[in-house]
Amino acid sequence: MSTLKEKYNNEVVPQLKKTFNYINEFQVPKLEKIVLNMGLGEAVRNPKIVESAASELALIAGQKAVITRAKKPIANFKLRADLPIGCKVTLRRKKMFDFFERLVNIALPRVRDFRGISPKAFDGRGNYSLGITEHIIFPEIDYDKTESIKGLNITIVTTAKTDEEGKVFLKLLGMPFKNQGS
Repeated sequence: MSTLKEKYNNEVVPQLKKTFNYINEFQVPKLEKIVLNMGLGEAVRNPKIVESAASELALIAGQKAVITRAKKPIANFKLRADLPIGCKVTLRRKKMFDFFERLVNIALPRVRDFRGISPKAFDGRGNYSLGITEHIIFPEIDYDKTESIKGLNITIVTTAKTDEEGKVFLKLLGMPFKNQGS
């Protein structure tokens, strides 16, 4: 079984060099990091939810999650400064490739009525952000042991210079984009 890193080196790099006329191997876009983030608005009322979310995010990512805290107080949301309101994980190297492979091949196909992800969520610099409404699509999460279903933001940071380069790159890696206007 070939890994995603091998697929990148053997298939994606030559294809991108041909498509975008890259001269040098270092011009070819590559994955830099993947950031997983859970923002928990209900943590204001229930502070214990942050610990459970951090442990579930650690199961999904394969490494310990960092708890994020509020920077400023916001009275309308009953939010005080330094209150824990979420958690995040930054994946690099092998764990990043492993997560990407699980996301594309296992988790996304488990989404109900899945027809592909939007090709419009690029940031202008070749990075892609994806929101998942139910974190239970990952097989590491036991549905019976979760208190509540939480959302999850996934940001895939690449070295691509443009959105077009980033889209072609992620498509070659196996990202299932919808076919609208692509």
